[in-house]
Amino acid sequence: MKLQFQLTAVTTNLVLLLAIFAPVNSDLTSDSRALLEFASAVPHVRKLNWNQTNSICTSWIGITCTKDKTRVVEIHLPGIGLYGPIPGNTIGRLTALRVLSLRSNYLNGTFPSDILSIPSLQSIFLQNNNFSGDINPVSLSSRLSIIDLSFNSFSGEIPFTFKNLKRLSVLNLQYNSFSGVIPDFDLPTLKILNLSHNLLNGSIPNSLQKFPVSAFVGNDRLCGAPLSSCSSLSSPSPSPIPESRTIYQKKSRKLSLGGIIGIAIVCACVIILIFLAIVFFCLKKKNNGETTTVIIAKAANVGKTENLKSDDFGSGVQGAEKNKLVFFEGCSFSFDLEDLLRASAEVLGKGSYGTAYKAILDEATTVVVKRLKDVGIGKKEFEQQMEIVNKVGRHTNVVPLLAYYFSKDEKLLVYEYMSAGSLSSALHGSRGTGRTALDWDSRLNISLGAARGLAHIHSENGAKYTHGNIKSSNILLNSNLDGCVSDFGLSPMMSFLPIKYRVPGYRAPEVIETRKVNQKSDVYSFGVVLLEMLTGKSPIQYSGYNDDVVDLPRWVRSVVREEWTAEVFDAELTKGQNIEEEMVQMLQIALACVAKVADMRPSMDDIVRMIEDVRCSESGDRPSSEDNRSKDSNVATPTP
Repeated sequence: MKLQFQLTAVTTNLVLLLAIFAPVNSDLTSDSRALLEFASAVPHVRKLNWNQTNSICTSWIGITCTKDKTRVVEIHLPGIGLYGPIPGNTIGRLTALRVLSLRSNYLNGTFPSDILSIPSLQSIFLQNNNFSGDINPVSLSSRLSIIDLSFNSFSGEIPFTFKNLKRLSVLNLQYNSFSGVIPDFDLPTLKILNLSHNLLNGSIPNSLQKFPVSAFVGNDRLCGAPLSSCSSLSSPSPSPIPESRTIYQKKSRKLSLGGIIGIAIVCACVIILIFLAIVFFCLKKKNNGETTTVIIAKAANVGKTENLKSDDFGSGVQGAEKNKLVFFEGCSFSFDLEDLLRASAEVLGKGSYGTAYKAILDEATTVVVKRLKDVGIGKKEFEQQMEIVNKVGRHTNVVPLLAYYFSKDEKLLVYEYMSAGSLSSALHGSRGTGRTALDWDSRLNISLGAARGLAHIHSENGAKYTHGNIKSSNILLNSNLDGCVSDFGLSPMMSFLPIKYRVPGYRAPEVIETRKVNQKSDVYSFGVVLLEMLTGKSPIQYSGYNDDVVDLPRWVRSVVREEWTAEVFDAELTKGQNIEEEMVQMLQIALACVAKVADMRPSMDDIVRMIEDVRCSESGDRPSSEDNRSKDSNVATPTP
């Protein structure tokens, strides 16, 4: 009887366990069946390893599952040769799907409405296909934040239900056949919008007039800011023509036939003359040894979003050199130059050597594109320099170069995107409500990472490399707030040094005079970055009504000389507990780096060791605030 009771209990437990885990297994099984039905119905050039013998979460190409491997949450199948329509009731059955990327394929037909209705869907990337027809989803996922349907053949009106997507940040519908008026997307989250090159008409809603012209061009019947005003495009209704005037015009046409022929002959002559003038101009330019360049407009303001394939970007990309984006070995990204130029982009900043853009190709591919200016070397030398940059960049604390593009009018560098921005933005960004300031431990960690990166550069190839442009905006931060040095290898390629060499700031005194950089001048620049980190102040300040320049090292020395060392440090740092001694140690390191005599400055290897010592003391027992205050008057003041 007792044995029977135990068997009954075990059976009951097994039934409960099966009841708990059966839905999980069935969900994953349902996901795999839906994907297999999709793969069997949609032909594809590249072979997929999707089958029931392989694990869907660990082996299937382009599939990402949840951490517990119970549901499919992402599909990434860009450029694998999918063609034909997508059948309904396949992908739409993946009820946990968050990201769908089918860009750069040959898919066509109507896009299934059940996919946009998946309640968990957050991002969808369908650009560069040939989908057609209206978009009429039964419902929309309220979680959608990115919709990219660009470069297709979608028609009909833009769904008004898009305005209900409170999380929508990117909407890219360019190069389709959408018609009708633009819905009023009054969404504060919307950061990137592109409706260009469609068949839209009417006036642009007030809530969307903040976006650039490039977001609306190519819609001939669209008006309102930032395009031309609607009043200038509206044509008055024709007034009735008197009968006598009509008869006179008919008579004039018969009498002026010879005049019309004469006008045609004159126009033909003018066209021939213009053609000859163009040919003469081109030959003259060629004989003078000059190259015909494409005029490229100035880069947009920081934070502006645009499409990289616009009139002011990529206009120097030559047709014969399309898709010659050179990737370095080991790069895991897969895209070509056309993908890059079509990407939605945000201007990150304008530096000494060019403009940096954040380019979003899809949810899994975000890169930084550096558009160089004033490159003074030829293609062979450029390629050799890129090999050096790639080799030296294989270090944890150096931002890696992924790819490059070279033509006579355009030079592009593609870098890995650093999610936390730059040290400059972290220090000097908006200090309003809600901003989280960098604490001392983070600043110390960033300084050590940047020092290690610069020390690595100085040690390569017989210690003959320099950076030449160390500043806080060129120290980028990854998700762990590690400092990484960027823009290495650009200085030797420039045709001239920037005008900023003439003023203080990050430049060493000898560089301002001679315009020649070396490793000791890099050390000086790094020292200014340390002072910037400690003080929270810009490296260049102005005093008095005459705008006299007072550089940061000079100001710090004057304060320390007056024994007001505590006044040097950033007020946001003074909120920390028991860090005063470490801050003073870092101040001593920084002042050693910015010594006026180059030979008095330490090497980067020495600086790394000194910062490591400070961080080691951080991991130990810090003295109490009371102890620090009691001995404040006895703290050794750094020597200017």
